[in-house]
Amino acid sequence: MAERGGVLACVFTGIWTTRTVALVDAEMRTLEARKGFAALALDLSGIEKMDTAGAWVIDRLVCANEKRGVEVKMEGRSEAANVLLGAVGEAVRREGDSAAVVQPNIVIRMLEAVGRRVYEMRDDFLSSMNILGATIRGAQMKLGRGHAVNPAAIFAQIDRMGVGAIPVVLLMSGIVGAIVAQQGAFQLSYFGADIFVVDLIGVLVLRELGVLMTAIMIAGRSGSAITAEIGSMKMREEVDALTVIGLNPIGVLVFPRLVALVIALPCLSILANFAALGGGMATAWFYSDIPPAAFIDRLRVAIDLSTIFAGLIKAPFMAIIIGTIASVEGLKVGGSAESLGRHVTASVVKAIFVVIILDGLFAMFYAAINF
Repeated sequence: MAERGGVLACVFTGIWTTRTVALVDAEMRTLEARKGFAALALDLSGIEKMDTAGAWVIDRLVCANEKRGVEVKMEGRSEAANVLLGAVGEAVRREGDSAAVVQPNIVIRMLEAVGRRVYEMRDDFLSSMNILGATIRGAQMKLGRGHAVNPAAIFAQIDRMGVGAIPVVLLMSGIVGAIVAQQGAFQLSYFGADIFVVDLIGVLVLRELGVLMTAIMIAGRSGSAITAEIGSMKMREEVDALTVIGLNPIGVLVFPRLVALVIALPCLSILANFAALGGGMATAWFYSDIPPAAFIDRLRVAIDLSTIFAGLIKAPFMAIIIGTIASVEGLKVGGSAESLGRHVTASVVKAIFVVIILDGLFAMFYAAINF
């Protein structure tokens, strides 16, 4: 290394590989920090062997001096060294350029996030329509041929999603009915209208809470199970195996679960209505001294068949939404456990959100037709 006329000349010799580059790293850093010269001349003719580690150290020296405005000249580069230095320099500069990209402001990022969510909603809607259309068309056990329905699979899913959910649905509905009765009786007691708590419970449970609470519990219990089952099969490539052997994955996996949900959810809603009314009746008896006989007599006046059917009509639609969303998220699972957990969470959140939106739309529709 010598300096004359404002030019610093350096001659590199020996082996510059991963094992030996540490021996010259300190000297190279000292050279990078050195100032007071206008040009840097590097002679690489004495280098016997070089790999990417050696090329990176030399490129680091070149970049440090170029940033200070020093003119750098390299001589004696072999063909292999020329390729390595070019590749390493390009990679380092690309990384620097990506790091130097200015992030847009928060408003642009928010608009970008909204746009991405809109496109995701569009894709989910198209996937849901595909699954729903294939299911309505028939079981389609064979791709393009055959529409055999497997009753055993449907009844097995009804047992798992319907019969297995009875205890939790009855418990939760009974508790909710008791809470509504207690709060209603507490407020109505100020006006001496305790008996009207029966009207409150009857209309609220039969028209709204019974089916809505059941749908939310089924979305959390059965919807997550559907996504996890289909997603784990997707991870193990069992869904692809079904396609390879000529079976339609929608007919084999989605159709039995969707039919089971459409059958099970209305039945569970009826049980939930009875449980909520029973919890409300017990609370009204012990809290407001309204005996069961008086409760039932007032209930006959407060409700009619339209009140009952207003709630039960929603159940099949909510079941279709839960099953379709759960199936779509299950088929979107990638090859990692993280992807499975993310899509199971998305399935439950989306199903509950859409079910609540649907309940609101039904409420507005009933109000419009005075039902």
